[in-house]
Amino acid sequence: MFAELPTATPSSFAQWRALTGRVVWTMATKGELIVAVVTPLVFTLGFYLPLRYVMKFHGIDYAQFVMPVIVLQTMAFTMMSNAQLAAYEALTGLSARLQTMPIGALVPLSARISAGLVRSLTSLVAAILFGHMIGFRFSAGFGQAVLFCGFSLAVGTVLAIGADGLGSLTKSPESLSQALTLPTLIFGMLSCGFVPEDRFPEWIQPFVRNQPISQFSFAMRDMAADGVTWAGLWVALVWLIGAAVVFIPFAVWASVRRS
Repeated sequence: MFAELPTATPSSFAQWRALTGRVVWTMATKGELIVAVVTPLVFTLGFYLPLRYVMKFHGIDYAQFVMPVIVLQTMAFTMMSNAQLAAYEALTGLSARLQTMPIGALVPLSARISAGLVRSLTSLVAAILFGHMIGFRFSAGFGQAVLFCGFSLAVGTVLAIGADGLGSLTKSPESLSQALTLPTLIFGMLSCGFVPEDRFPEWIQPFVRNQPISQFSFAMRDMAADGVTWAGLWVALVWLIGAAVVFIPFAVWASVRRS
């Protein structure tokens, strides 16, 4: 009866589209995209209001100064969401079930990262709008603004890939969220994103200056102000590429392994 029917040819693109649409639809219907908009508002108010007058006294336009780390913290929120999604799918057995179906090995991982990119883009747009309200401006022109946004999304995506790998391994959304919160706070607070380097004790200044969040902040601050130069960008790119080289193979291995 079915002899004349054509042989089914699975399409990885169609599978990716279906799985990505499923995650995005879940985010939209369960209010996660609303949270993605509210989160940068909380970061903007929580980071900008307490220090703006102190920084103004020192001659610093704090809206321009703090905006990069607000965006980076927003990207870290996407990282945690991706980790929780991967852990939930591993915990409920969905990941194992997909491995038994004729689905491309990297399709589930790609779908989660693509959905995370939608969340990151939503949060980035909201963060820039809220930043505009407190006085943040792209003074270096359209090209540098695009570079700012692209670099932010690249950082968020690389972090999300690494967190996805951790989520696939741990299968515990609650403990994973707690484990990721601590390094996020440490690197965020001990960075030049909130206050200048000279406000830290001298003994810790080398770490504060050279750690990735500070380097990302320096580059993004230049993109928004006078335009970033290669001298101000290459260290941030080294950190970003180095993280990608470590996180991508790890996430691929964690996603395709069979438990």
